[in-house]
Amino acid sequence: MTLLAHVAEERHGSLAAARVEGEIDASNVDGLEGKLRASLTNDCDGLAVDLSGTTYLDSAGIALLFTLASDLRRHQQQLRLVVVSSSPIARMVSLARLDAAVPTHPTLAAAVAEAGGRE
Repeated sequence: MTLLAHVAEERHGSLAAARVEGEIDASNVDGLEGKLRASLTNDCDGLAVDLSGTTYLDSAGIALLFTLASDLRRHQQQLRLVVVSSSPIARMVSLARLDAAVPTHPTLAAAVAEAGGRE
């Protein structure tokens, strides 16, 4: 993965979380996918991807999130996204209707609470 994005992994009870800071585009989406999938274990109920520090998200990143959500559903897990309404990527998430397919939250704490985890 190029240095366009940094991923910090966390665990909140049975919810894995990944904070993505920087840009997500075709040049780093494969590496990002590997990092996100590596944070999941069999005892996870799901994954929260915190995009509050993400400054750019292109169609490759949107496709990754749709695919990840679908794959998690097949394993009875759920993808949750943290998208701040004033962020540069909020409009892209809305236009792609990603927010209609994946639960979105204004903060990681809200995503954790909704998932029934602990902050």
